[in-house]
Amino acid sequence: MEPRLASLLGSEDLLHTLVDALGSPLNVVVPDQIAENAERFRATYREHHLTGQVFFAHKANRSSALVRRLAATDAAVDVASLGELQHTLSAGFTPDRIMATGPKTPEFLWLAARTGVTVNVDSRTELDDLAALVRGHRMPRRQVLLRLSAFEAATGVTVLTRPSRFGASARELDALLEAVERHGDAVELTGIGYHLDTTSLDEKAVALEGCIRALDACRSRGLRPRVVDIGGGFGVNYLADGGQWERYTTELTRAVLGGRPPLTWRGHGYGLRNEAGTLRGSLGLYPAHRPIAAEGYLDELLSRPAPSLGGRSLATLLLENLYDLYTEPGRALVDQCGLVLARVLEVRRTDAGDHMVRLGMKADDVSLEEHGVLMDPVVIAREGASAAADGESAGVGVYLAGSLCLEADLITRRMVFLPRLPRPGDLLAFANTAGYCMDFRSSRAQQQPVARQVAVWQEAGSWRWCLDEEYWPLRCPGGQP
Repeated sequence: MEPRLASLLGSEDLLHTLVDALGSPLNVVVPDQIAENAERFRATYREHHLTGQVFFAHKANRSSALVRRLAATDAAVDVASLGELQHTLSAGFTPDRIMATGPKTPEFLWLAARTGVTVNVDSRTELDDLAALVRGHRMPRRQVLLRLSAFEAATGVTVLTRPSRFGASARELDALLEAVERHGDAVELTGIGYHLDTTSLDEKAVALEGCIRALDACRSRGLRPRVVDIGGGFGVNYLADGGQWERYTTELTRAVLGGRPPLTWRGHGYGLRNEAGTLRGSLGLYPAHRPIAAEGYLDELLSRPAPSLGGRSLATLLLENLYDLYTEPGRALVDQCGLVLARVLEVRRTDAGDHMVRLGMKADDVSLEEHGVLMDPVVIAREGASAAADGESAGVGVYLAGSLCLEADLITRRMVFLPRLPRPGDLLAFANTAGYCMDFRSSRAQQQPVARQVAVWQEAGSWRWCLDEEYWPLRCPGGQP
C-alpha cells in the first residue's frame, strides 16, 4: 500500500464510524489518488516526448467521485455503454475528452454521435450504422478510430496471440478503409487502435507496430489519421513481496498434489488438478506480484525495439511520424484508489475444525474470485487493539464466508491467514479493490442491498468524507479553495 491508502487504514475510528452509519459492506474511494495516477502516466508520455491522451476505462469503477475528480485534470474517459457515457457527460467531461469503445447499442451509438465524442469502431457493421445515423440525423462528420486485433508479425517469426472477440481482424483493414472512404461524408478517420486479451509485451509490440503499418496504408490512400490507440492492460502490482507470491503458488501446487494440508475450501485448485499424481491444468489467477505494471509497463513497451522496423524503439517510431498516443488504463488508473469494508458477524469452527468468519457482505460485493485476485484483508479491531486476545495465538488461517444463504457464497475460496482471529464487531478491510473488484459484479441478490459508497480526502491533516454522489472537486488536494 502507498502512503495515502495506508494512512486511511490507520484511521480506525473513522472507518468504524462510517460503517456504523452507512452499513456493511461499504466502499471507500480516494479521488485524489486517481489524479495522481493519471499524472504518472502523463509523466511517462513526457519522458518519451510523446503527445496524446490518457483515457480512463470507466468500466473499472462506477464511482462518481473518481470520474469527477478526473474531470478536473487533463485526462479523458473511455466509455463502453450508454450509461457510462451519460455519467461521464454529467460529471463534467466535454465530448472532446470522451471516447466510446466496445460493442454499442443503437442508443449508445446515437448519443455518441449526437454529442460528438470520438467513436472507436469495433466492426465494419458498426461503422456502417454510425454513418447511417450521422446522415439520417444530419449531424456533422464524426471522428472515428478503427479497432483491430489478430495482428501478424512482419518478420516471419510466429508470435502466439490469444484470440479476442473484440475488434476487426487486421487482415480486414483494406475492407475497413474502403468503408471509411465510402462514408467520407459522415466520418473522419483519426486513428488506428488494437485490442488484445494479453499481458505479453511481445504481442503488444507486434500490435503497436501493426498499427503503425496500418497508418502507412491509410496515408497511401490519402487518409490522414494521426492516432495510435494501444488500449489498456497495463496491470497492477497487488503484492509488495514477490517471494510471498512464489511461496504461495508453490504451496498451492503441493496441496493440489496432496503433499501438504489443503489451502483452499474443499480442495479448490484455481485451475490446477491432480490426475493420478500428475499436475494438470493452468493456474487461473491474476499475477499478484507484477514488478512492471501501470506506467512502468507503458514505459517498458514504448522502450521496446520495433519487431521489424529498423530496431528503433516503438516510442521513436511514434515520434518520427508525429503520431499521438492514446492509452486506456482501467485497473492501473484506480490503483490504490479505494477499499471495501465489511463487518465481522460471526466466528465459528467447521466440522473439519477450520475457522469460518462470516462477514456482512456478499462475494459479489468484493469480487476477488471472479477476477482471480488474491489479497489478504486487514483486520481493524473494534476497540483499536491489534494484539491477539488472551488464549489466541498470533497468526491464524480462516475461511471468509458471505451473507447469502448459498453454499457458494465464499468471499475467497482460499484460506486467508490473518495476524489474529477476528471477533464480531471487527472490520475486515480489503485494500486496493477499486479496479473491478469493488462494484463490477455487485448485485441485490436475496434483497440484500449493494454497498453504499463514500469518497474521502485529506484536509488540514485530517480525513474528510462525503457520499460518493455528493463529491465535487471544488477544492484542491491540499484543502485550499
